[in-house]
Parts: sequence; structure tokens; C-alpha cells
Amino acid sequence: MGMEGKKRFAVLLCAEDPDYVKKTYGGYLKVFTALLEDEGEIWDAFRVTKGELPAEEEIEIYDGFVVTGSASDAHADEAWILNLLAFLRRLHALQKRILGICFGHQILSRALGGSIGRASNGWDIGVTCIHRSARANKLLIPPHLPVIQCHRDEVFDLPPHVEVLARSEKTGIEMFRCGDHIMGIQGHPEYTKDILLFLTDRLLQHNVIQASHAKAVKEVLNVREPDREAWERICKGFLKGGLVL
Repeated sequence: MGMEGKKRFAVLLCAEDPDYVKKTYGGYLKVFTALLEDEGEIWDAFRVTKGELPAEEEIEIYDGFVVTGSASDAHADEAWILNLLAFLRRLHALQKRILGICFGHQILSRALGGSIGRASNGWDIGVTCIHRSARANKLLIPPHLPVIQCHRDEVFDLPPHVEVLARSEKTGIEMFRCGDHIMGIQGHPEYTKDILLFLTDRLLQHNVIQASHAKAVKEVLNVREPDREAWERICKGFLKGGLVL
């Protein structure tokens, strides 16, 4: 528990704030706290790409850690990524609670000994319905759960002690848990439709995706809504309530 009995959380930011996200939302930290924060909590940001991570003596003040998405590849060997891997393994050894989103999901998988890389089915960008596994908590996770996606990498395999919680038509590992203290989510529960449209346009401008991808994103957003309420319940329940997934 953080200072004065308040719960305290660390967001490990693995992406730079684009001007649009800064101007519209106040940066990615605010995007995450809009989904996860309750009154009376303290939320700190660490810009991992700039070499910022909590010091060893700071780890204990945090009730949980969130690892964000990134434009970088979780399978790369840049110095900041290797530093993050070492830090996540330290948190795992201490049984600290960690939620990983997209890149965060992939880098946690790598830290635990799983394999990751470019998705065999290519980009998944839009709103994808994921399906819980037979062993996932049926009271917490709906059978079909729409989430915003924006990724071209995925988790291929996980070690035997790590349990898959959900899959989709494109991706075999959409959610996983390790014990009761680590959860990975391939999708983006924190994203709004506006953020997805902005990222889609940016990817198209940089010729990373094709015009057909961008068209499909706009079409799916007209017919399918991400279930933000369910994702808020899942993410907050995991981070704060210790709910069994």
C-alpha cells in the first residue's frame, strides 16, 4: 500500500505520446487512468523508452504495475526492452501484480519464457470478438468479448505453468494469466474509437498498412462496439480486487 494508506500504481509507458493523444486526452497515462483509476489512488508514470523504471527500493510502495502498448517490437533487443524484461522478471519473483496490454502482453510472455513474433495472420486492427477458454472465470469474463485491436505481433507459445484465458479467430493467445499476479491482454481495453481511427490513419500515412485495412476498420467501428464496461470490470478486478480469473 502506498503513502497514507492510499493504493498506488505504476504505469510503465512503452510508447511516446502522439500530439493527438496529448491534445485530446492529456497523454497515454490519462487514457489508462480513465479506465482504471478510482478516487483516492495514486498513479505514477515511468517512461520506459527513456530509461525510467522504479528503483528497487520503490517496488514495494506499489500495489500493481501496468505495462502499456508500444510502436516497438517486444521481440527486439533494444537496451530499454532488455532492461524492462529484467525488471518484469524481478516483479514476477516478488509476486507483484502486473497487467500487460498489447506490447505489454507480449513482453510479459517473453519474460515468463514464452515465444513471440510477427503474427502469421498479419495485422489485427479494428474491433475483435475474443472467446474465453473453458477454464476462465465465467462470472468475470463474458463468453464473447469485443475489444479494440491494433497489432501485428502475437504470442505463439507460453510455458506450461501459464494459462490461456481467451483466443480469437486470428490469435490463439488473446489473454493469459500466470498465477494470480500476472495477466496479459492482447487487445486495447483502454483505447477509444477515436484513438483507433487516429492510429489507423497514421499507419496508413506511413504505408505500414494498406488502404483496405483502414477501410475495414471504419466499417467495423460502425457495427461493433468494444465492451468497455466488461473490460473495466476485468482489469480493475484483477489489479485491485485480486479476483481469480
